[in-house]
Amino acid sequence: MIKNIVVIGAGTMGNGIAHTFAQSGFKVNLVDISQDALDRGLKTITTNLDRIIAKGNLTEEQKAETLGNITTFTALQDAVGSADLIVEAATENQELKLKIFGQMDEFAPENCILATNTSSISITKIAAATKRADKVIGMHFMNPVPIMKLVEIIKGYSTSKETFDSIYEMSKTLGKVPVEVNDYPGFVANRILMPMINESIETLYNGVAGVEEIDTVMKLGMAHPMGPLQLADFIGLDVCLAILNVMYDGFKNPKYAPNPLLVNMVMAGKLGVKSGEGFYDYSESKKAEKVAKMFSK
Repeated sequence: MIKNIVVIGAGTMGNGIAHTFAQSGFKVNLVDISQDALDRGLKTITTNLDRIIAKGNLTEEQKAETLGNITTFTALQDAVGSADLIVEAATENQELKLKIFGQMDEFAPENCILATNTSSISITKIAAATKRADKVIGMHFMNPVPIMKLVEIIKGYSTSKETFDSIYEMSKTLGKVPVEVNDYPGFVANRILMPMINESIETLYNGVAGVEEIDTVMKLGMAHPMGPLQLADFIGLDVCLAILNVMYDGFKNPKYAPNPLLVNMVMAGKLGVKSGEGFYDYSESKKAEKVAKMFSK
């Protein structure tokens, strides 16, 4: 039975995953390489819990219980001794993930399931970095994790039925809707989403329309809650580029080749919300300008 969870990575996805497990009553060890990163992650979790309270969907007592379920660590070896499940949510970098899975395999208990939140990298390849390929599986949560219901459950070539069934059923206890997916580059969500984002960037690159115009067409014409360029900013342009590269390498199909504008923006450090600028401006000065306009009305 899965009781003790370890989440590796306190960034956007990691803190959201830790939040979700902790709010569902699981004991969570949250791991990152620096205490500053852990402190930022806990601050984000606290802020998000306060938002849920403001909507009347959580009590102060439940917030305290949720935060009390989370313990932070800067050393992986110290965090995984009693783990039943480890969820890796580090940067979407294949070399890094393989290294982390080798360490997880070395330090975690023999029966511990090793899961990855990768959005595109082969589960089979990740499992090959361990000696327990039958216990390696993909759990691709959607952002923001505490709100989004979907979890793609991805089986690697050697993932056992026992491992799959355990993670599939446990995902339901988190209030999520698990969907079984096979191990192909991009899985389902990003295999469909990333070419759309890439084509939106291509449309901008070719001068067909501007950023806001493209997003408006998709929001009003296709009933998307967020335009594809704004969504790319929200995901992180570096993450979008990494996923497209994985799919391009995996399928050898030019339709997955990243647009040159995306490549150049990432090289220039314009990564979207996380850097303060992407297709839109998220800088503090811009935020202040928006607030001023609100109060001048």
